[in-house]
Amino acid sequence: MSIRGLYVITDPDLIPEHRLLNDVVQVIAGGARIVQYRNKTDDYPTRLHQAREIRQVCRDRKVTFIVNDDAELAVELDADGVHIGEQDLALPDARLVVGPTRLIGVSCYNDLNRARRSWERGADYVAFGSFYSSATKPNARRASLALLRHARQQLPIPIIAIGGITLENGASLLQAGADALAVIRAVFAVADPRSAAEQLANLFLTNETNTR
Repeated sequence: MSIRGLYVITDPDLIPEHRLLNDVVQVIAGGARIVQYRNKTDDYPTRLHQAREIRQVCRDRKVTFIVNDDAELAVELDADGVHIGEQDLALPDARLVVGPTRLIGVSCYNDLNRARRSWERGADYVAFGSFYSSATKPNARRASLALLRHARQQLPIPIIAIGGITLENGASLLQAGADALAVIRAVFAVADPRSAAEQLANLFLTNETNTR
């Protein structure tokens, strides 16, 4: 399981249920390497059904599948991992639920100390952001490129950048040390999710070429 590349996050407020599975298929075809199922509003049977379908698509296409917040759902689905924030289950408790082999990612916002502690406690990756203005979370704490550079120097685990990421600003985050770019609206709020994913995925190829 790899946490590197284009990391897409579903949003029930943005993606109608009848489009959800097809849009996920399209962004994977465009180059998404990690899919996080995020749904904090629907009831458990709905979330279980949606996530199970997405899990199968990811498994068939060898894409990493992460569940947001819900460690028990991640286990029931045999997901590759769970992603937790500061209001979710504590990392040691999440590890007890998901076991030693599943990934745990932790949102660290603009807090490098939180990221260090998370790594020390067994996090498999950390996420910083919002780096740019985000319509999904307009009041989110803002992280800087300088923070990302410091984190890259100090942390041996993958680092995810999130928040207002677009084709125009994504390259700067990769150059500062991000291993993955997490996006929602950049792929799911456009007419052609596959094309949008392809363009964002190409940023990683360009960055690799420039750093050789």
